[in-house]
Amino acid sequence: MHRVVVLALDGVIPFELSLASRLFGAATDPEGRPLYDVVTCSPDGRPVRTAADFSITVERDRSAVAEADTLIVPAAEEFAAISGPEELPRGITEALALLRPDARIAGICVATFVFAAAGLLDGRPAATHWRHAERFRRLYPQIDLTPDVLFVDTGHVLTSAGAASGIDLVLHLIRSDHGSAVANQVARSCVVPPQREGGQAQYVERPVPVSTDSGTSGTRAWALDRLHEPLQLGDLAEHAGMSRRTFTRRFRAEVGISPGQWLTQQRVDLARHLLESSDLTVNRVAERVGFGTGASLRQHLHSAIGVPPGAYRRTFRG
Repeated sequence: MHRVVVLALDGVIPFELSLASRLFGAATDPEGRPLYDVVTCSPDGRPVRTAADFSITVERDRSAVAEADTLIVPAAEEFAAISGPEELPRGITEALALLRPDARIAGICVATFVFAAAGLLDGRPAATHWRHAERFRRLYPQIDLTPDVLFVDTGHVLTSAGAASGIDLVLHLIRSDHGSAVANQVARSCVVPPQREGGQAQYVERPVPVSTDSGTSGTRAWALDRLHEPLQLGDLAEHAGMSRRTFTRRFRAEVGISPGQWLTQQRVDLARHLLESSDLTVNRVAERVGFGTGASLRQHLHSAIGVPPGAYRRTFRG
């Protein structure tokens, strides 16, 4: 069984701490058997002070990290103040040294600062909370920070934005391991969106897929840069080097919806961002996102969120 180890450090935020056990713990096979074994540890096995008015007691020390297939590091408020390896939390270096080379490691919110100071993100893309993005860039110019996404998956190291995006990150891991059906079942069990479309401009518009050598993620990234073009299924399949049938099957297995539904979703998300952050007319927004006309944008936006573009802009304009 896949072992998920949660490393709790002093100052941990309780919400982030709870995500792994709640979501991974809800993932089961068709017979109802758990798919993950989740354990929580601290560097020394002692109780951990949280960011709230209570501490937590754990059963394991950092030796549990050696058993991890996936290591989760939840955020602590103090992490955002870390400016170099000499300021890493007590015991984190020793704990990370126990991680197997083939294990995944995922950080929630400002845990990105811990990963950066530990040298885990050099030459990799990363995400963190938007509020701390400028400081992060100043401290770590060698890291390709993309603060306007929910999470970044490099295959081995994963990072996410603010608190609730940790949910998206864990669901992404479950989806990667066991497919959309299991991830959707977990989301329904926990009453959260199975694949969040995005939010207001001060949060996140849409997750950006990281290119890989197989699957459809590279084509999704390619398409996101061309939403203004009249993309069709054939264009996507050709870019992926697959037949339309194979591409559609793989796309649905990875994303949970059809390519056409996904394109519409991304165009709506981008339209929302432009309505929030620009003075473009509705017709210009429609052209920029690939809907062609203002009437088409109005129809799709109303279908997605129940309001016309003008009302959306008045409500959410930053």
